[in-house]
Amino acid sequence: MVATALTNIRIVLVEPAGPLNVGSVARVMKNMGLRQLILVNPQCDHLGQEARLMAVRAADVLETVKVVATLPEALVGCVRAIATTGDDSRSHPMQLEAPADALPWLLEAPSALIFGREDCGLTNSELNRAQRLIRIPSSDAYTSLNLAQAVAICCYELYREEGFRRKKEEGRRKKEEGSSAADFVADLTDATQRREKSEGIFSQSPNPPLSPSPNPPLSQSPPLPIPPSPNPPNSAPLENLEGYYQQLEKLLLKIGYLQSHTAASRMEKFRRLYNRAYPTVDEVAMLRGTLRQTDWAIKNYARSPVSDTLDALPENPADS
Repeated sequence: MVATALTNIRIVLVEPAGPLNVGSVARVMKNMGLRQLILVNPQCDHLGQEARLMAVRAADVLETVKVVATLPEALVGCVRAIATTGDDSRSHPMQLEAPADALPWLLEAPSALIFGREDCGLTNSELNRAQRLIRIPSSDAYTSLNLAQAVAICCYELYREEGFRRKKEEGRRKKEEGSSAADFVADLTDATQRREKSEGIFSQSPNPPLSPSPNPPLSQSPPLPIPPSPNPPNSAPLENLEGYYQQLEKLLLKIGYLQSHTAASRMEKFRRLYNRAYPTVDEVAMLRGTLRQTDWAIKNYARSPVSDTLDALPENPADS
């Protein structure tokens, strides 16, 4: 567990309207060790007096805010993304998870945690930019949480998990060091006993040995085991996937698999499929290569005007 795991996570607020909320988010982020705050098309002044009033000593987080126009821009460079929603699973086909179950996954790679608008949250299209969805459980008497409160709960879960992992790693390292030290003491004792026994035998022998018996060096301890270095998965950045989705949609429209009025809903299903697969950089490159080759083939191998087989097919085979 690297000490900078939390600094790899960006908090993304989509069109926040309240400067007090933005300031409160900056404060709780600094409380919990997070530094990256990104605002998508903000509807308020995040550097104004109200935001600074709530940020208190976290004005530096506000001053380093990155403002972007769209959610895809906010996700550039991320490998993983989780979106939050206050709706139940009936309004979206993706499985909803508890924060404590899903959020630790963000600590393993450059990631984003996405929050929606104060009044209406995230659209389905925006939710589909994430690979996983979380919902904070709340009372049926009042299910909607304030934006800053929701961010605070999630930031605390991330901070708690990061601390737990760090302590676990330190405990493992100390245990290995202690085990290595004990092994060294045992080896030293054994070598000393063997030397004393050997010297006793030599002192009683009329003829000294031709050469001293080899003994392991006693001045150096055995090397401590080196813990394995973190090896983050080679998952494709989200902007790579986004480029693939756009290329796929363009091709499917061209061949008639998609229709303009249903393209968005069908592409949502493709997004969910690939989001579950977590393709690597090489795999996305391969997928995009097949699309380019298919597009090239369509342009260079025109369909014969006379073909009994093709003429017998329905207008859109995918719908048959």
